[in-house]
Amino acid sequence: MDVIDLFTDADFKVVVDDRADVHIASRDGRLYLGFFPGGRPGTDAEGWKLAVTGTADVPGYCVSFHRETPAAVVAATVSSVLATSTPAAPFPT
Repeated sequence: MDVIDLFTDADFKVVVDDRADVHIASRDGRLYLGFFPGGRPGTDAEGWKLAVTGTADVPGYCVSFHRETPAAVVAATVSSVLATSTPAAPFPT
């Protein structure tokens, strides 16, 4: 399974920029995954960046992977994060 296949269009937005980097963000803004095939600018060959925003009760965190990390390893990590996440409560209207 490809990493990108883990994300549904209903819950995530995907953007491919002019460098061919892929940015995936949850619609509630709490999860971000970036894929940088040529390495993330300003880093030492960082190829993937997963960031989860914390809440008042649960701390956030981020994980980075080298660009040579097999996509299956990244997919397993992302799958685990998605399986244990809960959507943000909707804003009151």
